[in-house]
Amino acid sequence: MTGQKLITALRRAGFQVIRVRGGHHFLEHPDGRHTVVPVHRGEIIANGTNSAGW
Repeated sequence: MTGQKLITALRRAGFQVIRVRGGHHFLEHPDGRHTVVPVHRGEIIANGTNSAGW
């Protein structure tokens, strides 16, 4: 899964992008959870990495 697709899935789950610094998007959920998603064109985020933070 690419970083952009992961961000789309997280936004559907209620997360909002609060800031972007370089290739990293910082997201926050209304219940206080935070996560950072690297967005680099063509790079795939490993499936184990996707589920490790939530």
